Amino acid sequence: MCGIVGIVGHSEVAGLLYDGLTMLQHRGQDAAGIATVHGSHLRVHKGNGLVRDVFDAKSMALLEGQVGIAHCRYPTAGSEGSDEAQPFYVNSPFGIALAHNGNLTNTEALRREVFEQDRRNVNTGSDSEVLLNVFAHELDTQRALTPDAVFAALEGVNRRVKGGYAVVCTVLGLGLVAFRDPHGIRPLVLGKRSGAAGDEYIVASESVALDVLGFERVRDVAPGEGIIITNNGELFARECAPAALHATCIFEYVYFARPDSMIEEISVHKARMRMGVTLGEKILRERPDHDIDVVIPIPDTSRDSALEIANVLGVKYREGFIKNRYVGRTFIMPGQGERAKSVKRKLNPIPLEFRNRVVLLVDDSIVRGTTSQQIVQMARDAGAKKVYLASAAPPVRHPNVYGIDMPSREELVAHGRSEKEIEALLGCDWLVYQDLADLEAAVAGPKFPGRKFDSSCFNGEYVTGIDADYFERIQQQRSDEAKNRRRAS
Repeated sequence: MCGIVGIVGHSEVAGLLYDGLTMLQHRGQDAAGIATVHGSHLRVHKGNGLVRDVFDAKSMALLEGQVGIAHCRYPTAGSEGSDEAQPFYVNSPFGIALAHNGNLTNTEALRREVFEQDRRNVNTGSDSEVLLNVFAHELDTQRALTPDAVFAALEGVNRRVKGGYAVVCTVLGLGLVAFRDPHGIRPLVLGKRSGAAGDEYIVASESVALDVLGFERVRDVAPGEGIIITNNGELFARECAPAALHATCIFEYVYFARPDSMIEEISVHKARMRMGVTLGEKILRERPDHDIDVVIPIPDTSRDSALEIANVLGVKYREGFIKNRYVGRTFIMPGQGERAKSVKRKLNPIPLEFRNRVVLLVDDSIVRGTTSQQIVQMARDAGAKKVYLASAAPPVRHPNVYGIDMPSREELVAHGRSEKEIEALLGCDWLVYQDLADLEAAVAGPKFPGRKFDSSCFNGEYVTGIDADYFERIQQQRSDEAKNRRRAS
C-alpha cells in the first residue's frame, strides 16, 4: 500500500506535493520521493524514511517545476531497500517518471517479457519499475507524443498487466499521466482548483490530500481510465480498458484510508459508523442479555465503529487507551518483533476505565493476532473483570495480493482456525466478528445497495484471477521469515 500524488500547476509544485504526501503518510512510512519537471529536465529526490525526514530545504529548492508527482512507500512485495524508493524513471522514450500504488500479480512473467521482448532492463525487485518499463515500451511503439498515443499505450499496458494499480507519471514534453486498473481496486481521485492564471489539477490516492491543498474534488478516476493533463493545463480522459467488474478494495474502508476521505462517492467515516451498527446488532442477536459495561475502541480506526456499537447496545463508550502519536501504524511495521515491541510503545491503558468492568474492545480488523493478544492482556492487567473482543471486519483468512501486505496464509491468525480457536489463542472471554455480507452492505450504504468490492482477504475470491503458484511466490517474498533473511544478507 502506498500514497501517490500528481499535480499540474501554474507555479512551483514541490511544496504542494510535500504537503500532499504528509496527508497520505498513513499509507506508507518506509520511503518517500518527489519528481518534478523543469523545462526539459526531470528533478528527483527520494529516500527511506518519513516525508519530513527525506526532504529538507536544500532538496526542496532543487525540485523546480510546475508539474510533478510524489510517492510514500509501504513495501508490499518484499522490497525494502532505498534503491526501491519511488518515483522510478527512465530516459527512453522522452523521459518518464512513475509512482505506483498497488501490486501486480503477473510481475515475474512481465519481467521476462520486458527483458526478452521489449529489450529493456529492470534494475530492482520492484513491480513498479516493471510497470514503468511496460508503459515506456508501449509508448515507444506509438512513435508519437500526443494524447492519442498515450491512450493507445495505456490500452497496451492494461492488456499486459494484471493486478491492482493506481499510477501517476510525468512524461517530458507532455505533462502528467494518471491511470487506474480496470477493476478499480486501488483508489485514485481527481481534483481541480481555479485561479487567475487558469485551472490547476491534482490526482491523489485519497481526497484528504485535495482538501488540505485547496483543490475541489471533481470525481474518482474511473476503473481502466487514463487521464492526461498537459503542461498547459489541458485535460484529456479516456477509457483504456474493456469494461470489467468494478471492485474497489474493501480494506480501504476497514482500515487503510483516513476517515475524512471519500472513496468512490462513499464517506469512509460513514462506512465505519455503519459497520458499528451492523456489528452491534449482531452482538444483540447473539447475546441479548449481555453483561457488557463499557465499549472501548483500540485507536484509531475503530473509533467510529465502537461508538455506534455502544449506541446500539445502550452502554457507555469510553476511551481506555492513550495512543503515542510518535509511533507509526503497527500493522505496517517491518517484522513481527518490531510490531510486538511497538504495541506497548504505542498504547497505554487508563486503569480507571477497566477496573472491575466487563469490557468490549473493538478493533477494525484482526490480521496476525499479535497486537490483539497483547491488548487483551493489557486490559486484564488494568483490572478488567472480563475482556470481550469485537472485530469490525470478518476473519482475515487469505492474503491481500493487490497492494496491502497481509502476509502469507500461515501468518494470518484466522487461517485454518475456527473462531473459538482464535478466541482461545487471543485470550479473550468472547470474540465476535463482523459478517462479510454485513460489512459489504455497511460500506455500500443506502446509496449503492449491492455494490461489489474486492473482499478477497476475507473470502479468497480474487477478481483478477491468480496463478496456481502465485501464493508460493508471495510466501517467499512477504513472510516475516523471508524478510528477515533479506535483511541479514
